[in-house]
Amino acid sequence: MEKNKTTGEVMETRVREILDRYPEGRTENLIPVLQDVQDVDGYLSEESVVEVSRHLNMPASKIYGVATFYNQFRFAPLGKYHIQVCCGTACHVLGAATVLDEIQKNIRVKSGETTKDGLFSLEVVACIGACGLAPVISINGNFHAKVTGGSIKEILDNYRNQG
Repeated sequence: MEKNKTTGEVMETRVREILDRYPEGRTENLIPVLQDVQDVDGYLSEESVVEVSRHLNMPASKIYGVATFYNQFRFAPLGKYHIQVCCGTACHVLGAATVLDEIQKNIRVKSGETTKDGLFSLEVVACIGACGLAPVISINGNFHAKVTGGSIKEILDNYRNQG
C-alpha cells in the first residue's frame, strides 16, 4: 500500500480488486461479491456497497435489501473483541438471556453493534456448537463456558485490561 493513500482510497482499491474478479453487470454474483468484500474489510461499508452497485449495475438499495436479509452481513466494523453469545436451546434453557442482558448492560451496546471506543462488538448466534458448555460465549474464538450474569463483568474486565 502506498503511504499517501487515505483509508477510503485503500478500501476502494481492495474492493476494486475483488470486483475485477467478477464480470460486470452479473447480478447473480451479488452474494459472493458481498462475502468477498466483507472477508477483506470485515464489514460492508457504504462506499463498498456503492462500488458493488456500480459494478453489478443494480441499485444500492437493492444490495442493502439483499444484504440485510442475510444475518451474515455486517454494516459496521467489528470491535477488537467480538463477543458471540450462543442462544441455542441448551444455552437458552440454562440462562443465555441473562448472560446477554448482563453483557449489554456492561458494554452498553445491543447485538449487532460495536462500542464507541471500538473495543467490543456483540452478536447473538443461534448455536456455537458447544452445548455441553452451556451457557457459552465466544470472544474472538475463545470459549467461555458455563457463564453466568455474575461472571460477565470479570470476563469483560480481563479483555479490557488487555487493551
